[in-house]
Amino acid sequence: MGGNKSVITLENVTKAYGSGESRTQVLKGTSLSLEDHDFVVILGASGSGKSTLLHVMSGLEKPDTGTICYDGKDITGFSDDQLTQFRKEHIGFIFQQYYLLPNMTVDKNVKMGADLAGNADYAEMIEAVGLKEKRYKYPNQLSGGEQQRVSIARALAKKPDVLFLDEPTGALDEETGRSALDYICRLYEKYGYTIVMVTHNQNIAEMAHRVVIMNSGRISDIRMNETVKTAYEIGW
Repeated sequence: MGGNKSVITLENVTKAYGSGESRTQVLKGTSLSLEDHDFVVILGASGSGKSTLLHVMSGLEKPDTGTICYDGKDITGFSDDQLTQFRKEHIGFIFQQYYLLPNMTVDKNVKMGADLAGNADYAEMIEAVGLKEKRYKYPNQLSGGEQQRVSIARALAKKPDVLFLDEPTGALDEETGRSALDYICRLYEKYGYTIVMVTHNQNIAEMAHRVVIMNSGRISDIRMNETVKTAYEIGW
Protein backbone atom coordinates (compact mmCIF):
# COMPACT_ATOMS: atom_id res chain seq x y z
CA MET A 1 0.00 0.00 0.00
CA GLY A 2 3.01 2.29 0.25
CA GLY A 3 2.82 5.36 -1.97
CA ASN A 4 -0.83 4.89 -2.89
CA LYS A 5 -2.88 7.99 -3.48
CA SER A 6 -5.42 9.04 -0.88
CA VAL A 7 -8.85 8.20 -2.22
CA ILE A 8 -11.13 9.55 0.55
CA THR A 9 -10.38 12.42 2.90
CA LEU A 10 -12.73 13.65 5.64
CA GLU A 11 -11.97 16.91 7.43
CA ASN A 12 -13.84 17.94 10.60
CA VAL A 13 -17.10 16.29 9.56
CA THR A 14 -20.11 16.85 11.84
CA LYS A 15 -23.62 15.44 11.67
CA ALA A 16 -26.63 15.90 13.95
CA TYR A 17 -30.19 14.60 13.81
CA GLY A 18 -33.41 16.07 15.17
CA SER A 19 -34.04 19.68 16.22
CA GLY A 20 -34.42 21.75 19.35
CA GLU A 21 -34.04 19.86 22.60
CA SER A 22 -34.13 16.49 20.82
CA ARG A 23 -31.19 17.41 18.58
CA THR A 24 -28.44 14.79 18.87
CA GLN A 25 -24.88 15.44 17.72
CA VAL A 26 -23.79 12.12 16.20
CA LEU A 27 -20.48 13.06 14.54
CA LYS A 28 -18.39 15.62 16.40
CA GLY A 29 -15.62 16.70 14.07
CA THR A 30 -14.36 13.55 12.39
CA SER A 31 -11.23 13.53 10.22
CA LEU A 32 -9.99 10.46 8.35
CA SER A 33 -7.94 9.65 5.26
CA LEU A 34 -8.23 6.40 3.29
CA GLU A 35 -5.97 5.16 0.55
CA ASP A 36 -6.73 3.38 -2.69
CA HIS A 37 -7.25 -0.38 -2.07
CA ASP A 38 -7.47 0.14 1.70
CA PHE A 39 -9.45 -2.39 3.75
CA VAL A 40 -10.82 -0.46 6.72
CA VAL A 41 -13.09 -1.72 9.49
CA ILE A 42 -14.96 0.83 11.64
CA LEU A 43 -15.66 -0.49 15.13
CA GLY A 44 -17.69 1.03 17.94
CA ALA A 45 -20.51 0.47 20.36
CA SER A 46 -24.11 1.04 19.31
CA GLY A 47 -24.68 4.80 19.05
CA SER A 48 -20.98 5.61 18.60
CA GLY A 49 -21.63 7.12 15.15
CA LYS A 50 -20.10 4.40 13.01
CA SER A 51 -23.09 3.90 10.66
CA THR A 52 -23.58 7.67 10.35
CA LEU A 53 -19.90 7.99 9.44
CA LEU A 54 -20.41 5.36 6.73
CA HIS A 55 -23.52 7.14 5.42
CA VAL A 56 -21.85 10.55 5.07
CA MET A 57 -18.58 9.09 3.77
CA SER A 58 -20.43 7.24 1.01
CA GLY A 59 -22.62 10.15 -0.06
CA LEU A 60 -25.86 8.58 1.23
CA GLU A 61 -26.25 11.57 3.54
CA LYS A 62 -24.77 15.05 3.65
CA PRO A 63 -22.71 16.17 6.65
CA ASP A 64 -23.70 19.38 8.45
CA THR A 65 -20.18 20.81 8.29
CA GLY A 66 -16.75 19.70 7.13
CA THR A 67 -15.52 18.34 3.82
CA ILE A 68 -15.42 14.91 2.20
CA CYS A 69 -13.14 14.60 -0.81
CA TYR A 70 -12.69 11.77 -3.31
CA ASP A 71 -9.40 12.09 -5.18
CA GLY A 72 -9.40 15.78 -4.28
CA LYS A 73 -12.99 16.44 -5.39
CA ASP A 74 -15.19 17.81 -2.60
CA ILE A 75 -18.57 16.02 -2.70
CA THR A 76 -20.11 17.97 0.19
CA GLY A 77 -21.25 20.73 -2.16
CA PHE A 78 -22.90 18.31 -4.58
CA SER A 79 -26.62 18.59 -5.32
CA ASP A 80 -28.81 15.54 -4.65
CA ASP A 81 -28.68 14.68 -8.36
CA GLN A 82 -24.90 14.98 -8.43
CA LEU A 83 -24.61 12.79 -5.32
CA THR A 84 -26.85 10.16 -6.91
CA GLN A 85 -24.69 10.16 -10.03
CA PHE A 86 -21.52 10.00 -7.93
CA ARG A 87 -22.80 6.97 -5.99
CA LYS A 88 -23.90 5.33 -9.22
CA GLU A 89 -20.46 5.70 -10.77
CA HIS A 90 -18.16 5.06 -7.83
CA ILE A 91 -19.84 3.41 -4.83
CA GLY A 92 -21.11 -0.07 -3.98
CA PHE A 93 -23.23 -0.91 -0.91
CA ILE A 94 -23.84 -4.10 1.05
CA PHE A 95 -26.19 -3.84 4.03
CA GLN A 96 -27.37 -6.19 6.78
CA GLN A 97 -30.72 -6.32 4.96
CA TYR A 98 -30.30 -7.70 1.46
CA TYR A 99 -32.70 -5.29 -0.32
CA LEU A 100 -33.24 -7.72 -3.20
CA LEU A 101 -36.22 -7.23 -5.48
CA PRO A 102 -38.44 -10.26 -4.75
CA ASN A 103 -40.01 -10.43 -8.21
CA MET A 104 -36.61 -10.61 -9.93
CA THR A 105 -34.32 -13.60 -10.35
CA VAL A 106 -30.73 -13.65 -9.07
CA ASP A 107 -29.65 -12.80 -12.62
CA LYS A 108 -31.92 -9.75 -12.87
CA ASN A 109 -31.06 -8.47 -9.38
CA VAL A 110 -27.34 -8.56 -10.21
CA LYS A 111 -27.93 -7.16 -13.71
CA MET A 112 -29.59 -4.15 -12.09
CA GLY A 113 -26.27 -3.28 -10.42
CA ALA A 114 -24.31 -4.03 -13.58
CA ASP A 115 -26.55 -1.80 -15.71
CA LEU A 116 -25.68 1.22 -13.53
CA ALA A 117 -22.08 0.87 -14.72
CA GLY A 118 -22.81 -0.40 -18.23
CA ASN A 119 -21.16 -3.71 -17.30
CA ALA A 120 -22.35 -6.39 -19.70
CA ASP A 121 -20.11 -9.06 -18.17
CA TYR A 122 -21.93 -9.42 -14.86
CA ALA A 123 -22.32 -13.22 -15.11
CA GLU A 124 -18.76 -13.62 -13.81
CA MET A 125 -19.86 -11.94 -10.59
CA ILE A 126 -22.71 -14.41 -10.09
CA GLU A 127 -20.22 -17.21 -10.66
CA ALA A 128 -17.68 -15.57 -8.33
CA VAL A 129 -20.11 -15.72 -5.39
CA GLY A 130 -20.94 -19.37 -6.13
CA LEU A 131 -24.49 -18.90 -7.45
CA LYS A 132 -24.08 -19.96 -11.06
CA GLU A 133 -26.47 -22.90 -10.53
CA LYS A 134 -29.08 -20.62 -8.93
CA ARG A 135 -28.92 -17.80 -11.43
CA TYR A 136 -32.61 -18.06 -12.36
CA LYS A 137 -33.98 -18.61 -8.85
CA TYR A 138 -35.97 -15.95 -7.00
CA PRO A 139 -34.91 -14.54 -3.59
CA ASN A 140 -37.58 -16.55 -1.72
CA GLN A 141 -36.02 -19.73 -3.13
CA LEU A 142 -32.63 -18.91 -1.57
CA SER A 143 -31.20 -19.18 1.95
CA GLY A 144 -30.23 -16.02 3.85
CA GLY A 145 -26.57 -16.59 3.05
CA GLU A 146 -27.33 -16.99 -0.65
CA GLN A 147 -29.40 -13.81 -0.62
CA GLN A 148 -26.48 -11.95 0.97
CA ARG A 149 -24.22 -13.32 -1.78
CA VAL A 150 -26.64 -11.95 -4.38
CA SER A 151 -26.36 -8.53 -2.73
CA ILE A 152 -22.54 -8.85 -2.81
CA ALA A 153 -22.63 -9.75 -6.50
CA ARG A 154 -25.03 -6.88 -7.27
CA ALA A 155 -22.81 -4.35 -5.47
CA LEU A 156 -19.66 -5.57 -7.21
CA ALA A 157 -21.28 -5.84 -10.64
CA LYS A 158 -21.20 -2.03 -10.61
CA LYS A 159 -17.39 -2.30 -10.48
CA PRO A 160 -17.25 0.29 -7.67
CA ASP A 161 -14.13 2.15 -6.60
CA VAL A 162 -15.23 1.87 -2.97
CA LEU A 163 -17.38 -0.83 -1.38
CA PHE A 164 -19.23 0.17 1.80
CA LEU A 165 -20.56 -2.55 4.08
CA ASP A 166 -22.85 -1.94 7.07
CA GLU A 167 -22.95 -4.98 9.39
CA PRO A 168 -22.90 -7.37 6.38
CA THR A 169 -22.89 -10.49 8.59
CA GLY A 170 -25.33 -9.18 11.20
CA ALA A 171 -28.20 -11.41 10.06
CA LEU A 172 -26.07 -14.46 9.25
CA ASP A 173 -24.99 -17.47 11.31
CA GLU A 174 -21.28 -18.13 11.78
CA GLU A 175 -20.75 -20.51 8.86
CA THR A 176 -22.69 -18.32 6.43
CA GLY A 177 -21.07 -15.14 7.75
CA ARG A 178 -17.56 -16.53 7.27
CA SER A 179 -18.47 -17.66 3.77
CA ALA A 180 -19.84 -14.21 2.82
CA LEU A 181 -16.73 -12.46 4.18
CA ASP A 182 -14.51 -14.90 2.33
CA TYR A 183 -16.23 -14.05 -0.97
CA ILE A 184 -15.91 -10.33 -0.29
CA CYS A 185 -12.16 -10.67 0.40
CA ARG A 186 -11.40 -12.91 -2.54
CA LEU A 187 -13.18 -10.48 -4.87
CA TYR A 188 -11.35 -7.60 -3.17
CA GLU A 189 -8.03 -9.23 -4.10
CA LYS A 190 -9.21 -9.84 -7.65
CA TYR A 191 -10.82 -6.49 -8.46
CA GLY A 192 -8.85 -4.11 -6.25
CA TYR A 193 -11.58 -1.89 -4.82
CA THR A 194 -11.39 -0.11 -1.45
CA ILE A 195 -13.40 -1.59 1.46
CA VAL A 196 -14.99 0.34 4.32
CA MET A 197 -16.88 -1.98 6.67
CA VAL A 198 -18.88 -1.11 9.78
CA THR A 199 -19.26 -3.93 12.28
CA HIS A 200 -19.63 -4.51 16.01
CA ASN A 201 -17.78 -7.83 15.67
CA GLN A 202 -14.23 -7.15 16.88
CA ASN A 203 -12.98 -10.40 15.36
CA ILE A 204 -13.83 -9.20 11.85
CA ALA A 205 -11.50 -6.24 12.46
CA GLU A 206 -8.59 -8.70 12.27
CA MET A 207 -9.27 -9.06 8.53
CA ALA A 208 -8.65 -5.36 7.82
CA HIS A 209 -5.48 -3.39 7.11
CA ARG A 210 -6.72 -0.62 9.35
CA VAL A 211 -9.17 -0.45 12.23
CA VAL A 212 -10.94 2.81 13.10
CA ILE A 213 -12.44 2.93 16.61
CA MET A 214 -15.46 5.21 17.08
CA ASN A 215 -16.49 6.45 20.51
CA SER A 216 -19.27 9.00 21.16
CA GLY A 217 -19.13 10.56 17.71
CA ARG A 218 -15.36 10.80 17.47
CA ILE A 219 -12.54 8.60 16.22
CA SER A 220 -10.78 7.56 19.42
CA ASP A 221 -8.12 5.37 17.84
CA ILE A 222 -6.79 4.10 14.52
CA ARG A 223 -4.64 0.99 14.50
CA MET A 224 -2.91 -1.00 11.79
CA ASN A 225 -2.97 -4.79 11.65
CA GLU A 226 0.52 -6.11 10.99
CA THR A 227 -0.89 -9.47 9.95
CA VAL A 228 -4.25 -9.81 8.27
CA LYS A 229 -6.39 -12.88 8.93
CA THR A 230 -8.80 -14.63 6.59
CA ALA A 231 -12.49 -15.16 7.27
CA TYR A 232 -11.69 -18.68 8.45
CA GLU A 233 -8.86 -17.69 10.79
CA ILE A 234 -10.72 -15.17 12.96
CA GLY A 235 -12.81 -15.97 16.04
CA TRP A 236 -16.53 -15.34 15.82
